[in-house]
Amino acid sequence: MKIVTPDLAHGRRRLDKRTLSVLLARRLAWHDAVHDPVREPRNNLRWLHELRRWQAARLANSFEGFMHDPKRKPAAEFFLTDLYGDRDFSRRDADIARVVPKMQRLLPQTLLETLADAIELGVLSHAFDLRMAEALQRLAPRRTTLDDALYGRAYREVGLKRLRSHQIDLIVVAGYGLGHALRGRGVATLLGVLRGPARAAGFGELQSFLERGFGAYAKLDDVAAFIADIERSEREIARRLFAGHPEPFAPLDDARAPGAKPARMRNR
Repeated sequence: MKIVTPDLAHGRRRLDKRTLSVLLARRLAWHDAVHDPVREPRNNLRWLHELRRWQAARLANSFEGFMHDPKRKPAAEFFLTDLYGDRDFSRRDADIARVVPKMQRLLPQTLLETLADAIELGVLSHAFDLRMAEALQRLAPRRTTLDDALYGRAYREVGLKRLRSHQIDLIVVAGYGLGHALRGRGVATLLGVLRGPARAAGFGELQSFLERGFGAYAKLDDVAAFIADIERSEREIARRLFAGHPEPFAPLDDARAPGAKPARMRNR
């Protein structure tokens, strides 16, 4: 199983300001394109809402093991609601695009690059959702709810193993990078200083996102171990789905990995 170690993932070459600005502009343009119901009519597919609801429930189920650890629970909840959950990140991402030219001298470079990764993760995840909704429409045009078997069929029909693997890479890089940046020296003071100006300038969604992340990651003893457990679980689930495993979401044998419920996801 491929594992992207956080240290290696985070040790990439730093981007200069112009390159970072161009990168963010491209990712935001992609974001706008895939979310636009006119340019991308698959946003109107009836399966899309059910798919996103079901995936959010699946991820929460996979994270159940974290919820019993008071030090990991806040980071897990932040992950589910702010980084890889069923939420519209459009306002946050628009804030990122606006803040980079104005606040590059204030915000840590690692944080800005991680925010770019978070945008890419959200866009790629939504692009996969559109393909999945389209596949579900072909496979089950009359059904209204998902289960493990139907989800697995659609997942395999969409395919794109390398892009699925890259999606997990982004979970690792964005999750670890954000934790690393928000635990840096002086970040708490910086966020406090920026709170008023950020909201006055219209960056309230981004400011709230960073403050929630800071509070969540502050309780973790080991960010790398937390992200590694998520990665281990998500890569095994992807492997099982592509292999047609009868219980792709069953907990891993490794006790450190998230997930405490052996039961499969059911129709709701």
